Amino acid sequence: MIGVAGANFYAPQGSAVFVTEDSDLFLPLDPDNLVRAWSGCDDLGLDLWNGVEPLDAPRDRWLADRVIERRALTRVTGAGLNVDLTLVMAGHEFDAVWNERRGFEVDAVQIPVARLLHIVTSKHAAGRDKDRLFLATHRDALEQLLKREESD
Repeated sequence: MIGVAGANFYAPQGSAVFVTEDSDLFLPLDPDNLVRAWSGCDDLGLDLWNGVEPLDAPRDRWLADRVIERRALTRVTGAGLNVDLTLVMAGHEFDAVWNERRGFEVDAVQIPVARLLHIVTSKHAAGRDKDRLFLATHRDALEQLLKREESD
């Protein structure tokens, strides 16, 4: 997990301190893995989107290769979920983020989350208006959380 939802795992006592409308899952550039992710979403009756249109079918290796080539995002919706399956984390490669991830337990399930430093530096690297606003608005809180992460 990356993005603002990932940053929330670092909040004191697991309480969310940052508002976000979605969760971002950073996936490797692996077409078979992407097909499995899509299949799992299909099995749960979730909707898959590519931009404003439903993700094409069949959701097979050929389509996964095209999505990976374009580093396209797949949005997952339904059952109260709004999740982005992303193949990009600005300024970072998947393997480096995965190797340094931190696990958080939620309802006896381990959730792999990018290091807070990776999340913050990615937001800096992305340079989008919404990222600059997030970083400026929450600068003090993020600095405190980063200090705590360094000491862990």
